[in-house]
Amino acid sequence: MNALNSNKELAAKILKEFKGDNYLFGTGCINELGSLTLTLGKRVSVIAIDLDKEWSVPVYEKILQILNKAGISLAGNMIKGAGPNAPMEDVYRIAGEIRLQDPEVVITIGAGSSIDASKAAVAYLSLHEDHPDLNDYFGMGIVSQMLQISGQTMLPVIAVQLTSGSAAHLTKYSNITDFGIGQKMLIIDEAVIPPKALFDYSFTSTQPKDLTMDGGLDGIAHCLEVYMGIPEEHLDKAKPVCLTGIEIIVQNLIQAVENPDDQDAREAIGLGTDLGGYAIMIGGTNGAHLNSFSLTDILTHGRACALMNPYYVVFFSPAIEERLRDVGKIFQEAGYITEDLDSLSGRSLGKAVANGMLNLSKAIGFPSTLQEVKGFNDAHISKCLEAAKNPKLDSKLKNMPVPLSADTIDEYMGAVLQAAKTGDLELVKNLA
Repeated sequence: MNALNSNKELAAKILKEFKGDNYLFGTGCINELGSLTLTLGKRVSVIAIDLDKEWSVPVYEKILQILNKAGISLAGNMIKGAGPNAPMEDVYRIAGEIRLQDPEVVITIGAGSSIDASKAAVAYLSLHEDHPDLNDYFGMGIVSQMLQISGQTMLPVIAVQLTSGSAAHLTKYSNITDFGIGQKMLIIDEAVIPPKALFDYSFTSTQPKDLTMDGGLDGIAHCLEVYMGIPEEHLDKAKPVCLTGIEIIVQNLIQAVENPDDQDAREAIGLGTDLGGYAIMIGGTNGAHLNSFSLTDILTHGRACALMNPYYVVFFSPAIEERLRDVGKIFQEAGYITEDLDSLSGRSLGKAVANGMLNLSKAIGFPSTLQEVKGFNDAHISKCLEAAKNPKLDSKLKNMPVPLSADTIDEYMGAVLQAAKTGDLELVKNLA
């Protein structure tokens, strides 16, 4: 058995242990959507992205045929999904349309942003009478608390993923953007995990090149950030998830980008990014994800995380030496690192791994510094630093292997951001 098949089998085994029969994944599994839906109900609202796009017509025709054949009826017209970065306005709109249709089940079909918005919309639908301001929902466990106090329950959601990347179909996270202030906010809550999910990896062949790259590097970011920050007592559980996810994406990303019809590569990226979703259910993301929330006007999420993570690797390196050695070997085997990692330690090791990650980004045409990004200015650094002090986002600070507090953010995160601005790893400061 070759390394790719071995990694794919391991990834599939891990995912099956994670979700059991609640998650259907793999090429061709879309045909099982009807039977999956019937476990929850027969009258559905369907939320779907890009209803008017050429690629989407045959996809949605097939899905509607599958539902109809299973005896499942639509509660109304298909509801337009959310735009990129899940605008807050789309959450309100989707909740209102679901309310008018009064379904038994909600099926959301799309990429991460639209699935995130759908998860938030179903929560808002249940709670809006007592909590009409969506800003009240952000933070950790807030939705569950409000549901318990109100005695309300949420409609069941089936998330049908179309793109490899965020793994929104598997997780307790819902990232929503307030474009009025240009800031992404976060719901972290078990209540918004879709009870059922499906991902037919063959659908990703229609992804544009940029989305394939963004999604792949978002998957690496999920696995990497969790692996760097996971507490020691949870390391044994996280290690195979995170390292398998990183390896399978690093080894197959360029092939998936250059040959979109390569089903082996597409399946590998889907499995790897799904492992990223599992990773963020075991642990949490940290610095790069936190900063990405303040860069939504100039960078896609995956791109922002890919750009920032190498600089955080240098910042964290003295505290996570052995973990970085594991990650570095993956990039070394893929040809992105030439140094002898066994001879390096601490900050030197961190710089070698960071450069390997930057080499992958450069190989697929991603920016490696903030100053390369159109529209970037120093106000973005100020926004990142200010957002890091927001109590509703403090979970990201707590997940850092080198935690920061409000009085150390400007000095140390500021230095990471300055290094990312110019590409000069020497600007990163390490805590003594």
